Amino acid sequence: MLKFLINRFGQSIILLLIVTVITFFLINLAPGGPSSTMRMDASPEERQAMVEKLGLDQPVIVRYASWLKGAFSGDLGTSFTSNEPVVQRIAERLPYTIELTFFTIIISIIIGIPVGILSAIKRGSVPDHIINFFSVVGLSVPAFWLGLMLILLFSINLGWLPSSGVGARGTDFDLWGWISHLIMPVLILTTTILPNIVRFTRSSMLEVISQNYIRTIRAKGAKESIVIYIHALRNALIPIITIIGVLIPRLLSGAVITEAIFGWTGIGTLILEAARGRDYPLVMGITIVITIVVILCNLIVDIVYSRVDPRVKNV
Repeated sequence: MLKFLINRFGQSIILLLIVTVITFFLINLAPGGPSSTMRMDASPEERQAMVEKLGLDQPVIVRYASWLKGAFSGDLGTSFTSNEPVVQRIAERLPYTIELTFFTIIISIIIGIPVGILSAIKRGSVPDHIINFFSVVGLSVPAFWLGLMLILLFSINLGWLPSSGVGARGTDFDLWGWISHLIMPVLILTTTILPNIVRFTRSSMLEVISQNYIRTIRAKGAKESIVIYIHALRNALIPIITIIGVLIPRLLSGAVITEAIFGWTGIGTLILEAARGRDYPLVMGITIVITIVVILCNLIVDIVYSRVDPRVKNV
């Protein structure tokens, strides 16, 4: 395990460097790069000050080396739009997106795996067709449309839930206010994640329960619940764990629409702010954070593999 962790750490550092190189050079060399933040009516003195501030009078490789040195020391630069440290801005927003991601994944797992198992063992039946129908609907309905419909129904017409915001925090924290603000954003994200878990669970379980060893276990008189949830499910978990590991980073980086609709001040809305304001240090910082999340998710998935299935060795 130690050898595996050391190898993965080395691979992660290389991957991070590759991502930062690509992102930094695309930002600085593409038309409309950092120099486009200057006003058209800026005086020569203002332009020169901006050039020196952004380091545009230096070669791009020198600017990258300077940025990389700061990144290794925990300094990702200063946001153009707010003049705050990029690390501070991300640290303020990231917990809100983690909240959405955590509850979305937990709810999707709790509902998705049992529903996928039910669909597999009832293959071809009415429940199976109903589950498949709603899975397709969940994957097909646009998140922005469903979000607007939920706001129209629960916020405007019924007045049950707030239409935007994250709720009161700190000393003014209110449990119901926090939950009520979470319900609709989590519901929207769950509709995009849950069908994937259901479909992967179903297909994986169908493959496993058709194996000879499952027939042998049944022939020995084992209870059906033990056959399904002890023997079959454990061997079907590898693809399910894989898709969950893929979905977590997707939620962190792909919650832009949902956060924008519900005014949720997380990483998604921060991405929009950085893009609209051409805040390139902030873009670089968000890119690194999302890359680290992807790396950590892949590492956790590999470790869980070896615990679920001893045949998988982390070497």
